[in-house]
Amino acid sequence: MPTLYNLEIHTPYRLFFADQAEAITLTLEDGEIGVYANHSFMTSPVKTGLLRIKNKEGMWKPAFITEGILEVSGHRTILMVDAAEWPDEIDYDRALAARDRAKKDLEGGILMKFETDSVHESLKRAEMRLKVYELRENAAQEKH
Repeated sequence: MPTLYNLEIHTPYRLFFADQAEAITLTLEDGEIGVYANHSFMTSPVKTGLLRIKNKEGMWKPAFITEGILEVSGHRTILMVDAAEWPDEIDYDRALAARDRAKKDLEGGILMKFETDSVHESLKRAEMRLKVYELRENAAQEKH
């Protein structure tokens, strides 16, 4: 039987996840990481992207997360992010509109540096939401 640890994922608006997990994968500032039970203690900034949780039943569950902080200590991992969404919580049309709006803004080419950075972040968030949403669609097709 795999070793489990306590995982909590918090946003400013809700407790997104609180249960035991076998593993998680996510992207940090310096690359992708996997966290399993008995992982070394660490704290690190998290980047917007795909979070995968291997739950206590051994199933991988995808989620979308934005930037935040990961803290691993002992048998407990805490992830604090600005936003987290399960694939079925993602508004596909809204993410598609956000992606198209960001692309249009970037094509205009008259943005200041700070505006360009902000639009690039908006584009990345929209594209990651669409990617996580598509993972849901792929999983649904595999079941049939």
